[in-house]
Amino acid sequence: MLDLKAIRQDPDAYRRDLERRGDAAPLERLLELDAARRRAIARLEALRAQRNRVSQEISRLKALGQDTQALIASTRADGEEMKRLDEEVRRAEEGVEALLRALPNRLHPLVPDGGELDAQECRRRGEPASFPFPPRPHWDIGVQAGLVDLERAGKVSGARFAFFRGQGAQLVRALIQWMVDVHVAQHGYEELLPPYLVNADSAFGTGQLPKFAQDMFMTTDGRYLIPTAEIPVTNFHRDEILDGERLPIKYVAYSACFRSEAGASGRDTRGVIRQHQFDKVELVRFTRPEESEQALEELVGDAEDMLARLGLPYRVVRLASRDTSFASCMTYDLEVHLPSSDGYREISSCSNFGDFQARRAGIRYRPQPGAHAEFVHTLNGSGLAVGRTWAAIVENFQTERGQVRVPEVLRPYMGGAEVIGTPSS
Repeated sequence: MLDLKAIRQDPDAYRRDLERRGDAAPLERLLELDAARRRAIARLEALRAQRNRVSQEISRLKALGQDTQALIASTRADGEEMKRLDEEVRRAEEGVEALLRALPNRLHPLVPDGGELDAQECRRRGEPASFPFPPRPHWDIGVQAGLVDLERAGKVSGARFAFFRGQGAQLVRALIQWMVDVHVAQHGYEELLPPYLVNADSAFGTGQLPKFAQDMFMTTDGRYLIPTAEIPVTNFHRDEILDGERLPIKYVAYSACFRSEAGASGRDTRGVIRQHQFDKVELVRFTRPEESEQALEELVGDAEDMLARLGLPYRVVRLASRDTSFASCMTYDLEVHLPSSDGYREISSCSNFGDFQARRAGIRYRPQPGAHAEFVHTLNGSGLAVGRTWAAIVENFQTERGQVRVPEVLRPYMGGAEVIGTPSS
């Protein structure tokens, strides 16, 4: 959530950011409503001061035995106006709070203007795979090699679900275990295994509510299935004041994730790229404000390291203003190359949220013992999305016989297997 005082002090800066995101109208409504609220408060305070003066005068006149009926009548009229102003202030405050909740984060100056096609490519690593045969999509290979069953998942659960089976399921488990092991032992994260259900306060804290309620599955008791482990892990420190000496704090968490994909109708309907239920290894950081920009670069590096170890070709792009998420001030996407489409697809999204989430979730720290508490900066990124990594491995390491070569780093987690899947006849 944004700082209302800061908005008042420099509304033009916030206006420019919202125009870059595509819509500054909510800010104009906020400024108008806040100004009306402040005018009502000023009038209310003036009436209270006037009533106090009149009350003192009434007491003085009564002591002198003089008539006070006119003054008493004026206080009744003032009381009615004060009651009306109280209600006006209450409604305005509710409106200001609702608009503040709906305003997106500010943008970092390095974020380019534009939409999805205006992302700024930062670097590429690895050469796209070449094959002496026409490469096939992961859903064809996976189904024919007995690694995944999409048809039966559709029968059991509907579209956008998958049964991973046999060595395909083993590959999912291997990816999860390997990713967590590397992030803990070599990147310095502490592992958390979070709950998959969160309350509305938690979803509000990270920015999913109220704007993105339609993208989440809500249970009958009003809780939400998590669309990402970012929500429970960030809220792990909700309403806490952290010891500045502990920062940075770094967590890694595997979780299943659940998304309704309400805004993605018709996209990636085949395969396992866009599912209602999927697995992800998430990285979350809490840092001092002056360290968050460097922390974002380190976070991206941790996710890149996983792709490099797997031997998957990828690129890093900085998202443009209209494609940067509601809560993020800057986001890098890591995109892996998929031979079936001869293009790059997102496999990790790494964001710096500044103090936006911390304000919503009440997460602060003390720079020094006894110092005034300040808001931390939060960051998160996928390290990596498991289903998309699975698809990238199947496509990039497919063989002419329809099997899949296992990346060397995963073989210890796969019982030493170098190749998986039933070969085609």
